[in-house]
Amino acid sequence: MDGDTLYSIGDLARRTGLTVKAIRFYADRGIVPPTDRSPAGYRRYGIDAVARLDLVRTLRDLGLDLSTIRKVLDREVSLPEVAAAHAEALAVQIRTLRLRRAVLTAVARRGSTPEEMDLMHKLAKLSEDERRRLIDDFLDTAFGGLDADAGFAGIRSSMTPELPDSPEIEQVEAWVELAELSQDPDFRGSVRRMAEQYAAERAHGDATTLRRDSAAMVRDEVGPALAAGIDPASPEADAVVAAVMAQYAQVFDRPDDAELRRRLLTRLESANDPRWERYLRLLAVINGWPDPESLAPVYAWFIPALRARIPR
Repeated sequence: MDGDTLYSIGDLARRTGLTVKAIRFYADRGIVPPTDRSPAGYRRYGIDAVARLDLVRTLRDLGLDLSTIRKVLDREVSLPEVAAAHAEALAVQIRTLRLRRAVLTAVARRGSTPEEMDLMHKLAKLSEDERRRLIDDFLDTAFGGLDADAGFAGIRSSMTPELPDSPEIEQVEAWVELAELSQDPDFRGSVRRMAEQYAAERAHGDATTLRRDSAAMVRDEVGPALAAGIDPASPEADAVVAAVMAQYAQVFDRPDDAELRRRLLTRLESANDPRWERYLRLLAVINGWPDPESLAPVYAWFIPALRARIPR
């Protein structure tokens, strides 16, 4: 058979591997029309029909609808344009399926109730804009109206989760838990108090010396005491408390008295909220950051040490 030969529908089926029924279906919809008909009215196809049918099968396997396939074959749209649009649509479907899989796996791991699963699904399937609005609302509550010079723009950025387009199961779990935590009114109030206390430190401290906040001061002094196994109630702890208070007093240019110690104690007790540390750990998982350093052991040592050394 050469290029001028016409094929019967049965010949075409054998050459393409498609069924006669499928070829008739495509022919009836004008996708692969017959080149001619025999005197008896049977359809006859040219060699180009083989190429068209091969392309039709490929595009159908890729999920394109018949209307789009016909436009490609008739050159109403270019194949690269269609391929690009379809690839993007498939990417969206893949992201959706990955998210659903992650939610279901998380539910199986956590032994969630139907209500918890519903909430997880709703939170996980939020669009990027919806997720950002949810977190922005939380951050507005925490930092809104506070002095911009206190560095809150950078803090807000560092507290913003960015769920990847194709998240791992652990990231979806972390996002759902973080989203739930950010909507807790009591936690919001706790973060707001920490922000206000931090802003007060920045506003009233000596700008030339306030390069570290109170938590950093405590961490640097208490770390060696922890490593040495010093009991916070022992006389050896006096020097550690005194060293921290000396730095804190210098920052605020005021004496190390009971009022200043109570101010620092209040600041550290607010910062010692375990939900805050949990938020930071979840944030690190979502954003793919290293696990943050835990200050819980430092606070657990220094807070009672300081409280015991505030004059009555």
